[in-house]
Amino acid sequence: MEGRRRNPFELTDESPVYVISVAAQLSGLHPQTLRQYDRLGLVSPDRTAGRGRRYSARDIELLRQVQQLSQDEGINLAGIKRIIELENQVAALQARVSELSAAVEGAAATLRQREAQVHASYRRDLVPYTDVQQASALVVWRPKQRGE
Repeated sequence: MEGRRRNPFELTDESPVYVISVAAQLSGLHPQTLRQYDRLGLVSPDRTAGRGRRYSARDIELLRQVQQLSQDEGINLAGIKRIIELENQVAALQARVSELSAAVEGAAATLRQREAQVHASYRRDLVPYTDVQQASALVVWRPKQRGE
């Protein structure tokens, strides 16, 4: 998808489309609760030019997660905020690991290609290989004396 341009009218999970009343209904929370979560930085929706909140499908899912952690798990809002921050950090690190893995794989492929080019350039006809047998003969070399 890197090479293709994204349609500006295509809706994604991050597209801010829901007003606060619809987001509240979809998440099962009161609009005041959504405003409080926004003030606390738990779920921060995009804003329109008139400063109205617009929630995305991802924001709705996050609101549901906050509600589940708060009501079912009994975690306070500060703890939930820390959990969300850590999950975002983990996601960012996983994305970075994927980028670095792709870079390493690309570098390794380039290295293998260059190595193959070097091996292909060898002139094997210059150095013929012959198997040398171990000989048991002893040869003594004595330099000639001057005058001989």
